[in-house]
Amino acid sequence: MADESNHLPLQLAVELPPDKVTGVFADFANIWHTPVGFVIDFLSTKQPAQPTASEGGVVDHAVLETVVASRIRIPPEQIFPLINALQEQGQKWLEEQGRVEPPEAWLPHQPEE
Repeated sequence: MADESNHLPLQLAVELPPDKVTGVFADFANIWHTPVGFVIDFLSTKQPAQPTASEGGVVDHAVLETVVASRIRIPPEQIFPLINALQEQGQKWLEEQGRVEPPEAWLPHQPEE
C-alpha cells in the first residue's frame, strides 16, 4: 500500500516556544546566497552612523556599525514563496496604514547632509 499522505494537502502545525514569543528586533536585513541556499541576516545598529575618512584622509562616507541579531538559512526552493509572502504582507500593511509606498528614509540614523 502506497503512502497516501504524499498526495494530501499539507497544513503546517506551528509551535512557538515561549522564549521566542517576543521575537528579535532588527533595524534591517542583509540577504545573500550560496549555491545551496539563501541567508538572511537580520541586523541591529550598535550606534548612530559615524563620519569616516577614506585613505586620503577626506571624510567622504559614514559607517553604520551593526550586529547580526538573527541569521536565517533557507533552501532555494523556499525563497520565492517567501518573496511572495513578504510582498503580500507588505501590500496589506501599506493599505492598512493608508500609504501608497514605504517612507523614503528606511536606513536608521542617516547622517544629515
